[in-house]
Amino acid sequence: MKTKPVIIPIAAGKGGVGKSTLSANLAVAMARLGRKVGLVDADIYGPSQPRLLSTEGRRPEAEGNKMIPVQSPYGVPMLSMGHLVQPGQAIAWRGPMAGNALGQLIDAEWGDANVLIADMPPGTGDVQLSMVQKHKPIGAVIVSTPQDLALIDATRAIDLFRTSDVPIIGIIENMSGYACPHCGEISDPFGSGGAEAAAKEMGVPFLGRIPLAMDIRAASDAGQPPAAGNGPYAGAFMSIAEQLAAWIRTHGG
Repeated sequence: MKTKPVIIPIAAGKGGVGKSTLSANLAVAMARLGRKVGLVDADIYGPSQPRLLSTEGRRPEAEGNKMIPVQSPYGVPMLSMGHLVQPGQAIAWRGPMAGNALGQLIDAEWGDANVLIADMPPGTGDVQLSMVQKHKPIGAVIVSTPQDLALIDATRAIDLFRTSDVPIIGIIENMSGYACPHCGEISDPFGSGGAEAAAKEMGVPFLGRIPLAMDIRAASDAGQPPAAGNGPYAGAFMSIAEQLAAWIRTHGG
């Protein structure tokens, strides 16, 4: 009997911390490491993965009552509400409808994928509850910027998963240091080291930092994830992906 892929939510307590960019790049990096990985855009109300992985305008086919994921150019099959609605169309659904949509995305025909990276919406609402109660992730990754307000919200996200018996794989500090594209000087508009300090205080592994860089933003907007290449930022995503892959192997995925 075919086993279902294990699920790893990439979550954040608030919006705007870059979890979608991280989800896309971690999925691509894990595929480059040889893992059979799929990507679920679980941000039902604000899907962005079709743009990030160059699958805009594509629609999934169906096999029986299951969807067949769209194949991205980067070796990662994926599904998103962005593949099912018109660009810019508002998805104004109450919680149960969003939960049902999440179930259809996760229960798709994922082929030989044995890991699903799930790009979660921000916060601790209906979609998160559906994820932990119905789909039983084996572990979650939390994304935060270094600033105190983001860390307060990240703590809430950690509490949601912990109280639902979902292990926290670790915290990623995103937008950690800005490299000036003209002079190369590093500044810290969101502070520095806050996520690492919070991880230590909460007894959670710290997985690494991703800088605030124009190249990452531009590549993401163009649907060209840095993790797919060999540029200066690919290594940062690959390092985190290696830790994630090792954790999954250790915990039965």
